Amino acid sequence: MVPVFAPLSVVPVRGEGSRLWDQQGRDYIDFGAGVAVTSLGHAHPVLLKALQEQAAKVWHISNYYTNEPALRLAAKLCAATFAERVFFCNSGAEANEAALKLARKRAVDKYGPEKIDIIAFNGSFHGRTFFTVSVGGQAKYSSGMGPNPAGIVHIDLHDEAALRRAVGKNTCAIIVEPVVGESGVVPVKPEFLKLLRDLATEHDAALIFDEVQSGNGRTGALYAYMNTGVQPDILTTAKGLGGGFPIGAMLTTAAIADAHFTPGVHGSTFGGNPLACAVAEATFDIISSPEVLAEVRRKAAHAATRLRAIGEKYGCFQEVRESGLWLGCELKPEYAGRAGAFMGAAAESGVLVLVAGPNVVRIATSLVITDEELDTGLDRFDSACQRFFAA
Repeated sequence: MVPVFAPLSVVPVRGEGSRLWDQQGRDYIDFGAGVAVTSLGHAHPVLLKALQEQAAKVWHISNYYTNEPALRLAAKLCAATFAERVFFCNSGAEANEAALKLARKRAVDKYGPEKIDIIAFNGSFHGRTFFTVSVGGQAKYSSGMGPNPAGIVHIDLHDEAALRRAVGKNTCAIIVEPVVGESGVVPVKPEFLKLLRDLATEHDAALIFDEVQSGNGRTGALYAYMNTGVQPDILTTAKGLGGGFPIGAMLTTAAIADAHFTPGVHGSTFGGNPLACAVAEATFDIISSPEVLAEVRRKAAHAATRLRAIGEKYGCFQEVRESGLWLGCELKPEYAGRAGAFMGAAAESGVLVLVAGPNVVRIATSLVITDEELDTGLDRFDSACQRFFAA
């Protein structure tokens, strides 16, 4: 395979719930969930049933036709959110690509070719297409491939003065993650999100919320915007939506979509295919239930309490940030740059974690992880900290 990844030596071969087993039969507690993707864990019986039943009917029919699973899923997404229109694709990058194209198309249609500026934030991540990686605020991912698309302006998060200077008559979109994932699981302050909304409205720009990671129950709300008091014009999501089956979605209003994304303007060969939508519908039915969301919040509070205690015990974390079952353990300065090495040590202790940059250990469990699995994983995490930080 092309060496764009540097995987750990662990090769998982089977999963059930929040446990994985490798080629040697050793078990691990999965605290990464495929980077917040396997929202209901591994081999969930409801998802298996949905996949098997749809696989026996029809897998793919192209977008020259529509299909029942896509129609049902779109209706449920709209009923549960501000949205009135949904575009299905295969990933978060594709959802953001669609959102950015739509925002520019809307602005150019209404005001002309100068209104193309996109305001984004340093440290953000919006995908790996050339457009989305250029909009993402991490130059290391977009450098070395020639000039980036024009009209992209990056500023620091929470810098109100810079924001006011950047937004103007040629701004077509402001894109933000309500919880910034790849830079450390950092919630954006609600008052800053409100300012983004006000400035976007003032300059008739689209406010895009990238909820690829923060959506689908991850924070304990169905979508993170629901806890902020701020409503975007466009919302993108993927990852946990399909419970592990690839699917992405862009949600928006009828006024924006119907006027500017007319037939032929955008598309996706596999987007909205019956298999993906059937599995995503089954996933959505579970993760959108008030009982599951309440359990996410309860388990998140428990995990955060234990992680903070572990951090104090070994003197390793300067902060533990919690946004539902999505936690960022920021290393103290003396351990700066060692998050990746700790990821390997944790695997040796039987728990699989993630990183969010070089200084943050990231945890994103299944939303339905059992109390026993959660505590076993935290016990193993404690052991990893003892070996790594107390040695």
